Amino acid sequence: MVVPAVLTVGAAAAPAQAASCTTSTGPYQKQVEKYLGLKVDGKQSAADCKKIRTFQSQHGITPTIGYAGPVTWRAMEAITKQRAAARNPNAAGKCPVNKGRIACVDLSRQLTWIQDGKKVKYGPVPIRSGRNGFETRTGLKKVYLRSINHYSTLYHVRMPYSQFFDGGIAFHAVSLPMSAPPGSHGCVNMRTADAKQYWGLLKKGSNVFVYGRKPGT
Repeated sequence: MVVPAVLTVGAAAAPAQAASCTTSTGPYQKQVEKYLGLKVDGKQSAADCKKIRTFQSQHGITPTIGYAGPVTWRAMEAITKQRAAARNPNAAGKCPVNKGRIACVDLSRQLTWIQDGKKVKYGPVPIRSGRNGFETRTGLKKVYLRSINHYSTLYHVRMPYSQFFDGGIAFHAVSLPMSAPPGSHGCVNMRTADAKQYWGLLKKGSNVFVYGRKPGT
């Protein structure tokens, strides 16, 4: 099983401050302290800020000021889910194992992987699915169109490594972080490296199974 190394996240909404260590206590202070193995008291300290900044720097979260805000906590939650799913993402048996090679998309955990029967071939890796009002539709689908350098005339954006499986919904690469709100217009956004792997592992006619519900939709 191949599991790409680091979950990449990005730009956050945080207090407008200079790029130095903040003394502000964030709304997710206790959760972030617990995740980082710090003293859980819900109060920002110099030690807290240093550890939070290190995490933010490692995962591309800006501004890197040590603020325990929603994007930092969302990144930690996503990493926790990805690590928990790493050994057996289909432990609950929700993605079919009788379809041969199939791309599984779990909207609830915002994860995807490719499996052959019960054997995971790639993933799980993080995704960015449809926002509220543009939810990625669930069910068993098939890849019907592949376009490596696709351009959306509807949204006027590039969609590299597009593999369409449900109308205008496709797997494709984006430069945005997977945690970037509010989500896609229905497509399954992926990091470029993961989209490339999917391009090599899937083909026209490959099965795709989408299930669950994205938090907040």
